[in-house]
Amino acid sequence: MRVEIWADMVCAWAYIGKRRLERALAGWEGEPVEVVWRPFRIDPAAPVPGEPLAEVLTDPRVDEALQACNPDLTPSDNRTLVSRIAAAEGLGPPWGPAWRASSHDAHRLIALACERGGAALQDAVVEGVLRAHFVDALDLSRPEVLDRVAAGAGFVEGAALLAEGGGDERVRESLLVGKATGVRTSPTLVVSGRALTGAQPPEVIREFLEGAGGSTHRRLPAEVERLRHAESLLDQRDPLGALTLLRPLLDDHGDDRGVRMLAARAYYASAQLGRAEATLERLVAETPDDSYARHLLGRTLQRQGRPGEAEPHLAMASVMTPSYAS
Repeated sequence: MRVEIWADMVCAWAYIGKRRLERALAGWEGEPVEVVWRPFRIDPAAPVPGEPLAEVLTDPRVDEALQACNPDLTPSDNRTLVSRIAAAEGLGPPWGPAWRASSHDAHRLIALACERGGAALQDAVVEGVLRAHFVDALDLSRPEVLDRVAAGAGFVEGAALLAEGGGDERVRESLLVGKATGVRTSPTLVVSGRALTGAQPPEVIREFLEGAGGSTHRRLPAEVERLRHAESLLDQRDPLGALTLLRPLLDDHGDDRGVRMLAARAYYASAQLGRAEATLERLVAETPDDSYARHLLGRTLQRQGRPGEAEPHLAMASVMTPSYAS
């Protein structure tokens, strides 16, 4: 059974959740469990290098990011509660982050560890990253801090891979997949398509794992999942994210009509009207009775200030599908 944990390394509940998951799995007698960490960002605007947290705690953007860890509490109450619970989980002292810093490179290191050494190495890196931020009060955005974490976890090649930019595309795509699948808070545990949000007590986690492990979840082919994730992002008004996920499909399955239609919609929504026009013209030429493709082509031409060229397509689309006339 694979347990995916979507979490940010600057979220204290992620560290608490890690300890609680470890307790839930102690003495586990069910099927073997593999824990894999996936990226989530509670503060995407956090800077590189980091800035002292004490100076920015009054910034409303930071409060909003902190509240994403526990939406039911105010940021101030959240910090007080976190300190008390962290102590109960054996974290610290000392305890408490000192920096508001981007976690992007930390997520790159974590993804690379999984890719190169599997779940065990990744877990060691995650532990080192969380400790560096919450116990050692270090700036996670600094390369020397992550180099030290990699070395301490036995990830010998980690520093060099980070310096080469490794893991960047993987992390950016994973963040989009998380968004597409509905991950909204850190941490979120996902097993067989079922999710458990927040750092729940060990008994709740164990009950969740027992239920999720016994469920049947048919995984779709990777290409189909990618297409569905791209469509979800487009529905969430993130056409550029959708195009990021579509890029490999366009390269490998560029003749697939569904892939091209979704790309055309994303081009249109992101105002890449030339690309939308070229894609839609080909789709209409292949299937002249596709009223939606024809309607979208007309709208694309209309947005480019070419009403004369748009009108025939819009008129024909409205005849085939009267609702397009409104």
